[in-house]
Amino acid sequence: MSALPLPSDESDRLLEWETIYRDHVVVIYRLMYGRVGNRPDAEDLTSQVFVNALPHLRAGATGGEAHRYLLATAKTVLANHWRRRLGVAVTQLDEGTLAAPMRAVVAGADKSARVHDVLARLPQNYRTILELRFLAGCSVKEAAGEMGISEGNAKVIQHRALRRAAELSSEALS
Repeated sequence: MSALPLPSDESDRLLEWETIYRDHVVVIYRLMYGRVGNRPDAEDLTSQVFVNALPHLRAGATGGEAHRYLLATAKTVLANHWRRRLGVAVTQLDEGTLAAPMRAVVAGADKSARVHDVLARLPQNYRTILELRFLAGCSVKEAAGEMGISEGNAKVIQHRALRRAAELSSEALS
C-alpha cells in the first residue's frame, strides 16, 4: 500500500518545518542543556519546544522570526519545567541563568522555611553563591569578587548549586 501524496501546500509547509527544525535544533538544545545540565532533560525540553512552536509558527516566517519565536517558546517550556521541578510558579526566566526558579522560591513567604533548609544542606561555597546572588542581589561579577574567585568559576558554582538545590527541594517534597 503506497502513501497518498500530500497536497502541495501541506508538503511545502512540511519542508518549511524541516528546514526550521534543522536550522535551530542545535541552538535550542544547547540552550536547554545549559539551563538544566543533563542530556535527557535537555533532549525532552528541546522536543517540547518544537512540538509547541511549529504548529503555531506563521507560514513563511523568516529565519529571524522563527528564531525569536522558538526562543520565546523555549523560555515558556523552561519555566514550566522549573515550575514542575520546584513546585512553584515561575513568572520570569532570565537569559543567562536559572535565577528565576530560585527567586520564585525565595519570594514565596510560605516557602522560606524550605529555602533556608535547602540552603543549610548545601556545601558552603554553593550556599554562599546563592545567598550573594539571590538574597543579597549581587551580580555574578560582584559575587565572584566577594568570594575571591573568577566570574566563570562563579557561574559554574551557581549552576551546580541551583541544580543541587533543586534536587534537595524535590527530595523534601517526596
